[in-house]
Amino acid sequence: MKIVLDTNVLVSGLLFPLHIPGEIARLIASGQIQLCYDGRILAEYRRVLLRPKFGFEQSYVDALLDQISTIGHRTITQPLSIHLPDRSDEPFLEVAASGGVKYLVTGNLKDFPNAHEIYRIRIISPADFLEAYRKELHQKD
Repeated sequence: MKIVLDTNVLVSGLLFPLHIPGEIARLIASGQIQLCYDGRILAEYRRVLLRPKFGFEQSYVDALLDQISTIGHRTITQPLSIHLPDRSDEPFLEVAASGGVKYLVTGNLKDFPNAHEIYRIRIISPADFLEAYRKELHQKD
């Protein structure tokens, strides 16, 4: 299963590894979920993770981004037919739309209005994603 992970979920997963975003990060690290990205998303991950308020060391961030680059799916994107309220969110939707992604996981659902209707991608909270993921796993059994 391929997903796009908004930066806020990645940061939460690293700061709170025992909470739902942390579980999603572990599923990605273990290869059970494939993270789709492009260069813009990696750059945003780096920029946000290196903010002093989070306290992540650069070597940790570099190693994490190297892992994402290695196990993730780099996606070539097409421009969107719409603009989002915050243009900095557009790379996430472009990767999801271009990469055949089923879920864009975000803590800010309101940042992606009408995206589901246009692109047929589920814009979903971390908790709802985990629930959907578990249901899909049980259906395969």
